[in-house]
Amino acid sequence: MTDKNNANLINQTSGDFEYYTPEPWPNLARCLMGQIDLDPASNEIANQRIKAARYYTEEQDGLSQPWTGKVWMNHPFHRGELAFPENTAKCKKKTGQKRGYHITEDIAGNDAWINKLITEYQNGNITEAVIICFCSSSEGWFRPLLKFPQLFPDGRVNYTLADGSKAVGVTKGSVITYLGPNLDGFAKLFGPYGTIKIEYSAK
Repeated sequence: MTDKNNANLINQTSGDFEYYTPEPWPNLARCLMGQIDLDPASNEIANQRIKAARYYTEEQDGLSQPWTGKVWMNHPFHRGELAFPENTAKCKKKTGQKRGYHITEDIAGNDAWINKLITEYQNGNITEAVIICFCSSSEGWFRPLLKFPQLFPDGRVNYTLADGSKAVGVTKGSVITYLGPNLDGFAKLFGPYGTIKIEYSAK
């Protein structure tokens, strides 16, 4: 990704700044689902921990690819942004002026990744999925996840860098959401690490 704001990039695994999901979350996801068939937003280094049978890199553009089977997702965290005009000298977009450079391609936002995950699950292409992301409960892109079982971890998730060291600047808490039929398994495996929430509607 081209946005160099660490606070925005702390939840992603691609770009100039590389952030990876620490244990125990990938291992718990594999135990729950039996395996991970696909990580749609990853790379070779990240997959050493995720151990997905398939993964899409930034260059492959996971959003444009088919998603099937049992999915793990730690998507590139971004609000989304359109590319700048071809003549950047005339560009008046404040984001580009503030950071000192302009993007030449659109950056997909959180809603694009979340919407694709849920749509593919509802269409039956994804059989199960575990997603880790920031707990931005007031944001529109996050609200569709509230319909699914979620774990709110005790404390913040300390993402790691490519060299295995802990990333700094994690400014928000994270949440793990499960899409699938095995709620008992999700509660048993993930429950000891935080608080589980499920949707409830009065009869």
